[in-house]
Amino acid sequence: MVQAPPDLKTIATNTWVKATWEEFLALTENPQYAEGKFYYDQGYVRVEMSPLGSAHGHDNTILSTVILIYAALRNIRIKGFTNTSFRKTGIRDSQPDIGFYIGDNFQFPPRNNSPINLDELTAPNLIVEIGASSFTDDIGRKRLLYEKLGTQEYWVVNVEDNIILAFAVENQGSRLIEESLVLPGLKIALVVEALQRSQTEDDGSITRWLMGAINSP
Repeated sequence: MVQAPPDLKTIATNTWVKATWEEFLALTENPQYAEGKFYYDQGYVRVEMSPLGSAHGHDNTILSTVILIYAALRNIRIKGFTNTSFRKTGIRDSQPDIGFYIGDNFQFPPRNNSPINLDELTAPNLIVEIGASSFTDDIGRKRLLYEKLGTQEYWVVNVEDNIILAFAVENQGSRLIEESLVLPGLKIALVVEALQRSQTEDDGSITRWLMGAINSP
């Protein structure tokens, strides 16, 4: 087990703090942060300890439902991961709300409880962060992290305003898009509508509506 260095046994949460890779690893094993989500980017660590309420949890469910149903109906190969760590050893680490491998060429990560090793595998094609208090960071420093991590598409959901900012990532930069590139034909407006419906409709109703909307000409 990695031992916490004496000068970084505790840190301020929900902000970026200067730290070595060894200090970051120590923090991930510190019981004080057992409920935290961890991010690391070239010498800085962020631990998020904000409580997750029903808005965050249900938006996560709806986003996963939309993506998986769309992929299934369009015969797109997909593999999803929730709250999973993706690690480039010594350089960066992220624990997004959802990550998806999409397409014909990806390898299944090993089935274990270790972070997915991006020294051996590619980054997920699509990463989704669902934020309220973290929204500013999600579209800021985390977006830069994912640009460098090598994902192809990055969505940020603002749970308070029911909006989604979707970014296509290429050449370590990103641009806003209105239609997914990794899930061809999926308009971001359809995903937003699903989130809006979820405030007054049950999940079965939304799923039936979604299947009809995807199958319609």
